[in-house]
Amino acid sequence: MKTRDIVDLLVLGAIWGASFLFMRVAVPEFGAIPLIAARVGIAAMFLIPVLARQVGLRPLYEHAAKLTLLGAINSAIPFSLFAYAVLSVTAGFASVLNSTAPLFGALVAFVWLRDRPGPARIAGLIVGFAGVLVLVWGRVSVAGDGAGLAVLAALTASVLYGISANYVKKRLGGVDSLVVATGSLVAATLLLIPLAILYWPENPPSARSWISAVLLAVICTGVAYILYFRLLSRVGPSKTLAVTYLIPAFGVLWGHFLLREAITPSMVVGCTVILVGTTLATGVIAGPR
Repeated sequence: MKTRDIVDLLVLGAIWGASFLFMRVAVPEFGAIPLIAARVGIAAMFLIPVLARQVGLRPLYEHAAKLTLLGAINSAIPFSLFAYAVLSVTAGFASVLNSTAPLFGALVAFVWLRDRPGPARIAGLIVGFAGVLVLVWGRVSVAGDGAGLAVLAALTASVLYGISANYVKKRLGGVDSLVVATGSLVAATLLLIPLAILYWPENPPSARSWISAVLLAVICTGVAYILYFRLLSRVGPSKTLAVTYLIPAFGVLWGHFLLREAITPSMVVGCTVILVGTTLATGVIAGPR
């Protein structure tokens, strides 16, 4: 991976690490589907003018069918599943479940694309996931009714992330990353609007929840999607999905700086192991080294 790709990966991990905090704040007042409809809708409105200025809107029509499917399996469904999950489990636990996406992505790539990972990448995936477990061991909990369904929802979302990353490589590999990001979010918005209207909360969400929703949309979705699809086009799905190992690590850092949570020795060890696993999985360092 080039330096630019490594920087994009780290920035993306930091942004998505904050997304679970924003969801945790906003989803109790919004509800899962209305929050995600607001998330993808605001993000789409943020990206459409950028796309119109840089590329034009014509590619959206040319790839409408593929972008609609991608919007469903990469945004509308998995975002809603994770929003539902954090109603019953902690944000940290949800981020752990999210970190299984590279494993599913590698499995899908092997079955569908015949992309056989080398020993170093396999070791990186295992080490990275082990680091996630070290990082959150003793700090995550499953609370409240419906926790089993929440875990199943989050794992299903991670499977969809693995499928969608390989779908982009297979079907949309030559399409501009900004077109893919914008088109998938527009499609996700159109898919979720009817359900959002049906389940919109009776009591208006507070200003705090709206601020969290806007930050979730613009930063954690609009900006993040540009980085994500650019990485997919440059380094492929297996390496890009390694970003999910960075998310819990950054979640701990955000919790320390924003919520005054203490940083323990297990957090330092876990973050270190995660970084080692990510560098192996992405090919930054070779296996023997």
